[in-house]
Amino acid sequence: MSCELRDLREKGRVVVFTNGCFDLLHPGHLKYLEEAKSWGDILVVAINSDESVKRLKGRGRPIMDERSRCEVIAGLHCVDFVTTFSEDTPGKIIDELLPGVLVKGGDWPTDKIVGRETVEKHGGKVMNIKFEADFSTTGVIRKIERTALEREAGPSD
Repeated sequence: MSCELRDLREKGRVVVFTNGCFDLLHPGHLKYLEEAKSWGDILVVAINSDESVKRLKGRGRPIMDERSRCEVIAGLHCVDFVTTFSEDTPGKIIDELLPGVLVKGGDWPTDKIVGRETVEKHGGKVMNIKFEADFSTTGVIRKIERTALEREAGPSD
């Protein structure tokens, strides 16, 4: 992937990088990835491995295995490349790819974004995208659990 991205950069294309677990795809994810793509020409999405998600999110996660998550994200029109990483942060991938734009959700303070120093040192930009508070994977999981409990309890009178 990095040779192909290097060739694209040499042709003047701006590589945008973002990362996340993307466990259950929801409208917040889609809006986020579409906006990330708008900051450049090529969008690279790094997805946390199953082991990494377990460490970060806890028991019962991920819901979907990494191969399935990669397949879903790769199928989005705004995504050009997908990769995975096993570490808790994507620092190594960012150091290797040196994207022109590094994007994270607005819930991350800019000074806490992993890879910020590397990207800025090489002339790139770091962008925050507004966090979609109405959507979260945890919220979707909780709604599914509530619905299941309500169904088990039977009809309410």
